[in-house]
Amino acid sequence: MLHLFHLEYILGKLMNAAPDVSDINMTVGHPIQVESGGELMPVYFQPEIRALTPYQTEALALSLLRGNRHLITTLLDQGSCDLSFNLENKARFRVNIFSQQGRYSIVMRKLDTYIRSIEDLGLPAIFYNMAKEKNGIILVTGATGTGKTTSLAAILDEINRSQAVHVVTLEDPVEFIHLHKLSTFNQRELGTDFRSFSEGLRSALRQAPKVILVGEMRDRETVEMALSASETGHLVFSTLHTVDTGATVNRILGLFDHEEEKQIRVRLAESLRWVVSQRLLPKIGGGRVAALEVMGSSLLLKDIITNGETPDKTFYGAVESMRPLGFQTFDQHILDLFRDKIINEETARTFSSKKNIMSRGIDTLKAEAGEYIYDINDLSLEGVEEEAPPAPAIAHEEEPVAPPPRADARIRSGGPPQPPGVESQIVRRSFLE
Repeated sequence: MLHLFHLEYILGKLMNAAPDVSDINMTVGHPIQVESGGELMPVYFQPEIRALTPYQTEALALSLLRGNRHLITTLLDQGSCDLSFNLENKARFRVNIFSQQGRYSIVMRKLDTYIRSIEDLGLPAIFYNMAKEKNGIILVTGATGTGKTTSLAAILDEINRSQAVHVVTLEDPVEFIHLHKLSTFNQRELGTDFRSFSEGLRSALRQAPKVILVGEMRDRETVEMALSASETGHLVFSTLHTVDTGATVNRILGLFDHEEEKQIRVRLAESLRWVVSQRLLPKIGGGRVAALEVMGSSLLLKDIITNGETPDKTFYGAVESMRPLGFQTFDQHILDLFRDKIINEETARTFSSKKNIMSRGIDTLKAEAGEYIYDINDLSLEGVEEEAPPAPAIAHEEEPVAPPPRADARIRSGGPPQPPGVESQIVRRSFLE
């Protein structure tokens, strides 16, 4: 176990090793690494550590655990644990310690000490509407490290700035510290202040909050408690590790038995207010930008949640058609980023949800900008046999063509045309008769 002074010295050196360090990675067999701009890079110390040993990672892990019995028990029983660590006057970290092949690895995510507002993050204006909701469930989803907690912190900060309400947060671990403004915040940490999210949520209902933040909906019991809280007039925020709106609804439904599905669909349709899904995309020139899918509540979306998707009623199509209301699909937002030259074409195509829709959108934007969509200048007929030109036509003297038979002869006789002379005899005979 390292002395705290040595641990802080190591972390301080790592934070200064590269600009905008977001993560620290300590894995056996590698040097200590930091992530900057989405890429890992090694950091060497004196004396030089070319590859961490099992003893070194275990000593670092014990120093971070600081003798917390609950965390040590969780690590031994479940193979991983989460905690927070504060580097005095420099940074705060969300730490995950886990075992792999009988050895310990450590990943530390740097947390922002300053809570950025909705405007600072460049989030859509519809996020202000989320902060004004009085009840229901609001979910922010996405893969690990896509900024879910940062977005939630911005919404809670807007509530803190504009409403005098009691807010209880249940986090694993506490990441952003909310100072008291108009709202009163009580922030509780898993393992230290409560044992599970479902238990913490049950207790929170007796603490008279108006707003509850649940760090993650991990199990059926937590979802049931969140639905009950929203139905009794609370506004519940939470996260899920899902990629988009459809996957989010299916993940929640998948936690329940088939016999309960219909009832849960009805409750979810009435309680779900917003679903925001996030992806981080590499920007032109470096750095990353968030692409967002935003779905709110509407009669059509309630119907899809209640009865399920059909070929003519899908979450994607419903969200796509409601952009005037502030909803948007990933593809719509990604096209905006491409149009504004924040991301390049390859990134737009790679991170899109529906490749064919993205291709058409990119082609349309290029055409509007006067760019070539398909380059036909370099086309050639190489390897294709050219056909011989047709031979010139040879002039022939035209043979005289007999004139067509007279139509009036056919009409008067009632039969085929008759030769000259016969026609006049027929007419004369009919007159004399």
